[in-house]
Amino acid sequence: MELLTNQSTSSMIIEEAEIIKESTGNFIGANTKKVTLEHLRDKCNIPVFSKDNETTISHFQFIDETLSVVKSLFPTETVNEPTIRVSHIVKGRIPSAIGKPARDLLENEKTIYYERCAFVIEIPTIKENVNNNGLTLSVGGVRAYNQENLYSKKSLEKFKLFIGFKNMVCTNLCVSTDGFSNTIRIGSILDLEQQIRQLFSSYNKEAHLGMMEKMSAFQLRESQFAHLIGKMRMYQHLSKVEQKQLISITLNDSQINSVVKDYYTCSNFGRDEEGSINLWNLYNLFTEANKNSYIDSNLERNVNAYELINNVGNSLQNGTANWLLPS
Repeated sequence: MELLTNQSTSSMIIEEAEIIKESTGNFIGANTKKVTLEHLRDKCNIPVFSKDNETTISHFQFIDETLSVVKSLFPTETVNEPTIRVSHIVKGRIPSAIGKPARDLLENEKTIYYERCAFVIEIPTIKENVNNNGLTLSVGGVRAYNQENLYSKKSLEKFKLFIGFKNMVCTNLCVSTDGFSNTIRIGSILDLEQQIRQLFSSYNKEAHLGMMEKMSAFQLRESQFAHLIGKMRMYQHLSKVEQKQLISITLNDSQINSVVKDYYTCSNFGRDEEGSINLWNLYNLFTEANKNSYIDSNLERNVNAYELINNVGNSLQNGTANWLLPS
């Protein structure tokens, strides 16, 4: 898909009164709950590598360091406090409470930490308008202890980072391929700043905005949409060899069901009166359905939705064959 040049930059200027300190709605749902940075700092244990008892990098350290780097990279912008979602709580108790019935435990005798954590830091003063939707520049990341071998000695630890946009209409994240890294491995929190700066420098904001703006120029008729949904369902049952010949599809069946439901019912991104849907709206149906992904797979599926829509858009623009579209 070719990039579009925005000829009306004035439409992208946001009045100061419109800037919000914290958006409503959740960027991820599934089985997560919202917590504060202070809660992670003051109330949560820090897991260790069992063979040498060396500490892991905590969720608090990861988020706090990212926030510090973002503020240093955008010193003249407003940077919101992180919105944090956690899941898979791991409960414990202090040694003196061993053998005590759970119902009798005092709060100071309980210990917890969360296996998985995701966060978003919005920069609301950097706001764009794409297809009549307000988007704010956002930075975030994911940490999932289930992807570490905590039964071994201390090793490099895995983190995921992204820079992209959040759609203020629906709080969906819009993450491009070059704005996401799921391969960050660091030995200490001091190594994180370099990784963040490297990701940010590789991210092409203008290209990302241009690709999203372009999405609204292409539509699927109801029959094409139905064909696309059918092929997406079929993909999961193809052999591994056949799947490798096609673009990856990571949304699961229940999420595809959500896309179909919202195609009919969503007032913001559903079908038009003739049953057609443009690719921008379809993209947002995909990212909305992706909110029901677990934390450790959410960002990958979000990026895959972006790649999938652009793959379909390229075929529509160039008139080339695509397994997802009728021949």
